[in-house]
Amino acid sequence: MSEPVITAEAVSKTFRISHEAPERYLALRDVIARRVRVLFGRRGNGAAATTEDFHALRDVTFDVEAGDRVGIIGRNGAGKSTLLKILSRITEPTSGRVRIRGRVASLLEVGTGFHPELTGRENIFLNGAILGMSRAEIRQKFDEIVAFSEVEQFLDTPVKRYSSGMYVRLAFAIAAHLEPEILVVDEVLAVGDAQFQKKCLGKMEDVSKQQGRTVLFVSHNTGIVSQLCNKAMLLDRGRVVMTGKTNGVIDHYINQFDDGTSAIKKERREGENQFTLVHMTDAEGGKRTEYRFDEEVVVSVELFLGAYAPDLELAMRLMDRYKNAVFTIHEKLDDHYDSVNGIARFKVVISSVFITPGKYSWVMCINKPGTTNYDLQNDVLPFRVLETGSSFARYDGVNYGSVFARYTVQKHAS
Repeated sequence: MSEPVITAEAVSKTFRISHEAPERYLALRDVIARRVRVLFGRRGNGAAATTEDFHALRDVTFDVEAGDRVGIIGRNGAGKSTLLKILSRITEPTSGRVRIRGRVASLLEVGTGFHPELTGRENIFLNGAILGMSRAEIRQKFDEIVAFSEVEQFLDTPVKRYSSGMYVRLAFAIAAHLEPEILVVDEVLAVGDAQFQKKCLGKMEDVSKQQGRTVLFVSHNTGIVSQLCNKAMLLDRGRVVMTGKTNGVIDHYINQFDDGTSAIKKERREGENQFTLVHMTDAEGGKRTEYRFDEEVVVSVELFLGAYAPDLELAMRLMDRYKNAVFTIHEKLDDHYDSVNGIARFKVVISSVFITPGKYSWVMCINKPGTTNYDLQNDVLPFRVLETGSSFARYDGVNYGSVFARYTVQKHAS
């Protein structure tokens, strides 16, 4: 069995943080008096600064095999970026050690590795030289880098004049095409437009699957991590919580940090269109947050329409555990409106054997189509559809989508 390309052993990183004591307003005489005290070796009577240790990483240990695509996930401050900087040799660990077998190309922050006074063309050759490549090797890849980055028009412009998006385009193109054995990418891709992000993800997948290189990828978008990575690592407060197959680690992350609102309940406000009571139920009206795959999923809705108009509607979008949209419902409210009480009440029933086992939530909004949103509720009413013997039960851990297909198979006429 071959050796891992990355081995981290009990890696810790501690930063010393200084807290300056607040000072009162200083007059000119106070400044002069302080200078005189310093001149004669006497200390002032101001409050001293205090320091504390911040442990960004604590005893982090893991291995990465050649060709793995590892997604590193966790909340802000979990230590993800610090870990990547240590792996990229930008900073040293306080304790522990990291062994890396192969060249590492990093894309961590906008402009990292670029000399601002040099042109895009010159920075391509500079980055290649840093990776240990000859000019001939860089020239072989030069046209591919320029075409991928889409910055040919500005190739001979100093990169200090580039926008953040142009920086990222060129930086990623260089990192991905100059053939490093290990590609390290932080959240920086979020700066680019959606089309370029898709292009980058496709390139990272190709670099790993087709060329056998290793990718470490940090992102808060668990949907992208699930799509790109075959393994994942969850960090929390500087410690490794879990490593393993991507979907299992993502599920653990989502379950651990579930902030969804289990119900919507609000007092009426005159003159406003708003949700007043919304929750998940079963067919008999009992409150539920878990359903078998062969049960109906029911949303009980009560709205107060203080600014009623005939074209009002309720929009409901079902989101999967990666916060990707599954489907959207638009229900006109005119048929449900009680003009005496100013309310609308109804149930939205999702048929059984439709939503596959998994975790879901809703985005809900009262709106006038294409014009006004009155009450927008994000990531509410989380619920689960349980695997209780569906046709996918034997494919445990596989992401087979969010809905069951209803189809027929017809024999081909001979």
